[in-house]
Amino acid sequence: MEYRIERHSGVAPYQQIVQQTKQALRLGQLLPGDKLPSASAVVAAAAVNPNTVLKAYRELEREGLVDTRQGRGTFVRASLAQPGTQAGSPLRDGLRVWMATARADGLEREDVAALLAAELDVFFPRPVDAR
Repeated sequence: MEYRIERHSGVAPYQQIVQQTKQALRLGQLLPGDKLPSASAVVAAAAVNPNTVLKAYRELEREGLVDTRQGRGTFVRASLAQPGTQAGSPLRDGLRVWMATARADGLEREDVAALLAAELDVFFPRPVDAR
């Protein structure tokens, strides 16, 4: 697992680590029992403060996704993967074909992101805030 921190994204670095870990869990790239990189390895690779990594790992632990074992590291406790999200699934292969078509038609990354966001809102509407 290698974290990519986008400095100008407006998202706190610890939240980016949490989001990227959850994405890897959803895609089956991290499985129960897998060890997350040590805080010092993440600090060296991503140039973030050690407290940033520790805060992210604590949040993942609070959510029941990882366990920290003193002196041994942080290990994946639960998977978020669904059958259609893993490599080689028909759903994921279909998405890859669609992406290739979008690219061949000249769409840019931002165009594809806008299309996906619009269709996500149609098929998976967000709950209305009850405040």
